[in-house]
Amino acid sequence: MEFFRIKRDIPFMRHALIFNVISALTFVAAVFFLLHRGLNLSIEFTGGTEMEVTYAQPANVEVVKQTLEDLGFHDTSVSIFGRAQDVLIRLPAPKTGVTAAQQTDLVLAELQKKNPDVSKQRVDIVGPQIGEELFTNGISALAMVIVGVMIYLALRFEWKYAVSAIIANLHDVVIILGFFAFFQWEFSLSVLAAVLAVLGYSVNESVVIFDRIRENFRKQRKTTVTEVINNAITSTISRTVITHGSTQMMVLSMYFLGGPTLHGFALALTIGICFGIYSSVFVAAAIAMWLGVKREDLIKPVKPKDETDGAVV
Repeated sequence: MEFFRIKRDIPFMRHALIFNVISALTFVAAVFFLLHRGLNLSIEFTGGTEMEVTYAQPANVEVVKQTLEDLGFHDTSVSIFGRAQDVLIRLPAPKTGVTAAQQTDLVLAELQKKNPDVSKQRVDIVGPQIGEELFTNGISALAMVIVGVMIYLALRFEWKYAVSAIIANLHDVVIILGFFAFFQWEFSLSVLAAVLAVLGYSVNESVVIFDRIRENFRKQRKTTVTEVINNAITSTISRTVITHGSTQMMVLSMYFLGGPTLHGFALALTIGICFGIYSSVFVAAAIAMWLGVKREDLIKPVKPKDETDGAVV
């Protein structure tokens, strides 16, 4: 299925150097903010208390936030959870000498002073040790995905394609993390799940382009490598628009209609989808070209027939 078909190949690789310089500068900026500001880790990683309260009427999130501010809780997260009456409150780890139960009781008592109808539904406590273990396991999962993707691409195509795709995927991941570090958006388990999803999503786009490059190498025997890559990218643009457009519509619906609990997840996916398209075209394909991919990497040359074969002695 195609929405449109471009008859003349777009010379993407002609501007590859410019776009990769921009990409490198963006990557360096993301690394700088990660090192300088760091990620705003949620209580799932740092430890803390998560409590759910319910109001008889739709809750006023701003009033809840102000109440927590008055109590001295500045590093908190307040969001609607499911219904408009349900509020999810995330508190930092309690100070020395104060238990998590005392902390939640204090918050509930203060909320009830402003609205007696509020009631506590549940309380979950995450210790710092568990949070550290979750963070370590998350990084390990990310590393395993990267290694697995690299092995898969090396087996399916060739090592030059594997290296270029991994560089492009790491480019996407670091830029997503850089956005979260720069704006200090909360980095939670759902955001980590989105980062892992972006890895697979970006790899899929790279594989489609690499598949078309391999197909073009078989069909276009007299064209240069640059022309083969340009044709491969141009011929998959319609598919890219359909796939990424429909996915982005779904992600945006999660962002605007899914509630605050899905904002981080949808935001990470949105950044990943945009940069995934960019990296597959201008990073992965360009690096593969600079690594010296050629027709013989994917198609074994035909050995000339020995004239002595079949000769009668």
